[in-house]
Amino acid sequence: MRTAYSVETVRTAERALMARLPEGALMQRAAAGLAAACAELLGRVYGSRVVLLVGSGDNGGDALYAGARLARRGAGVTAVPLSPGRVHGGGLAALRRAGGSVASPDAAGDLIGRADLVVDGIVGIGGKGGLRPDAERLAGTVARSGAAVVAVDLPSGVDADTGEVRGAALRADLTVTFGAYKPGLLVDPAREYAGVVRLVDIGLAPPGGSAVLEALQHADVARLLPAPAAESDKYRRGVVGIAAGSARYPGAAVLAVSGALRGGAGAVRYVGPAGEAVLARFPETLVSDAGPAQAGRVQAWVVGPGAGDDAATVAEVLAVDVPVLLDADGLRLAGRDAVRGRTAPTLMTPHAGEAAALLGVRREEVEAARLSAVRELAAAYRATVLLKGSTTLVADCEGGAVRVNATGTPWLATAGSGDVLSGLAGSLLAAGLGAVDAGSVGAYLHGLAGRFASAGAPAGAHDIAARIPQAWRDTHP
Repeated sequence: MRTAYSVETVRTAERALMARLPEGALMQRAAAGLAAACAELLGRVYGSRVVLLVGSGDNGGDALYAGARLARRGAGVTAVPLSPGRVHGGGLAALRRAGGSVASPDAAGDLIGRADLVVDGIVGIGGKGGLRPDAERLAGTVARSGAAVVAVDLPSGVDADTGEVRGAALRADLTVTFGAYKPGLLVDPAREYAGVVRLVDIGLAPPGGSAVLEALQHADVARLLPAPAAESDKYRRGVVGIAAGSARYPGAAVLAVSGALRGGAGAVRYVGPAGEAVLARFPETLVSDAGPAQAGRVQAWVVGPGAGDDAATVAEVLAVDVPVLLDADGLRLAGRDAVRGRTAPTLMTPHAGEAAALLGVRREEVEAARLSAVRELAAAYRATVLLKGSTTLVADCEGGAVRVNATGTPWLATAGSGDVLSGLAGSLLAAGLGAVDAGSVGAYLHGLAGRFASAGAPAGAHDIAARIPQAWRDTHP
C-alpha cells in the first residue's frame, strides 16, 4: 500500500528524527537521494549544465547540497536564489566549494535556456497558493526551455495537503520526495505537475494509522479479490442485482451486466426494461420481470445506469437492506434523506459533474479540489463515495484515509465505461467486499482493463469489460 501523509504529520516525524541524528544529517540524506535521481535522469553528469532555482526553505538547501554533489562529478551547476538574503548558508557554501556558481534571477533566462536540467527548490511542502510573480516568471522561462525539470519534494506552487493548484505552478518531469508521499503528489490537479514521483527513504517513520491517503498496489488488490472455495456455489459466491437501462438507454444495462459478470459474484440478476438485450448478449444472466424487491436472492444491488426518470425503481432498491451502488441517473433520482437513512452500505459513483450537482457547486470547483469534494459528499450522504476522474478517489463517511487510484488511462473517458465500472464494483460488493474495498478494487481493475483494452488507441466500453479478467490475473504474481 502506498500511503501519503499530511504536512503536519511529516513535519512532526521530521522533528523526531532530527532529534536523534547529528545536525544536518537529514538534509544530507535528502540531498544524496536527490543528486542520485538527477544523475540518473541526466545519464551523463560530466559536462552537463544544471540550474538550481533556490527558495528560502529547507528544500532550497536540499537543492544546493545536491547541486554540490553534481558539481563534484563535473557538472556545471549554477544556483539562482530567489531571496538572496535568506538562502541556506551551508548549502550555498558547499556548492561554491564544489565549483558551482551563483546568478541573480535577472540573469537566469539565458542559463535556463542552455540548461540540461533545472532543479525546482523554490517552495517546500508548507507553501500555500500559487507562485509569487518573480518565481512565476522563472517558471515560464523553464516551461519554454528544453530542460528536464526535477522538483524537490513537490513542485512549487501546488498544495501538498490537498492537491489543489491555486495559481501558477512549476511542472516537473520528476519529483523526488523525501520520507513519505504527500497527498498532492497523488491527487489531481497537482499530480499532473509532479511527473514521475520517486520516494527517497530518509528514515522517516510517520505514526501508524496517520495516513490521509492510500493507493492500492497489485499485492493489495490480489489479497482483497474474492476467490471461490471448494464448497462454493453461485449463491455462496454472491448474487448481484442490476436495475439499470431504459427503453432509451438499453445499452447501459448491457454494459453494467458485462462488468458485473466479471466481478467475482456467482450470478447476476437483471431487473428492468432491457431484459431482451441483456439476454441476447449474456444468456447466463438471470432476468426477472418483477421489481427489485421480488427479484429473488440478491447480496447487493447496482441501480441507476441509463435509468432515465425511473425514480420508483431507485427508491425500491434503496429500501432493500443490502449494499447498494448508486450511479448515473440513480444519483440524481435518489433522495439525500433516503440514502442517509440506510443501514446497509451505500456506494455512490459520480463523476465530477454529477458530484457538483449533488453538492450544489460548479464542476470546476470539484475538479480543482477533488479531495475536499469527495470527503464533503461522503459526509453529506453518509455513504462511501467513489469520485471518478483521472485520479479516482474513494472516501468513506466515517473518515479515515481516502483511497486514490491512478491505474486508468485517458482512453477510459468513453461512453459506457462508467456503467462497466458500476457492474464490476457492484459484483465485488455482492461477493463480500466492503464499500471502500469494492470501490477501490473495482477502480483499480477497471483502470488496468482500460490500459489493456486501449494499448494507446481508442477502446469502447465493451472492450474494457472484456479485459477485466486479464486485469484480474495481472494482479496475481
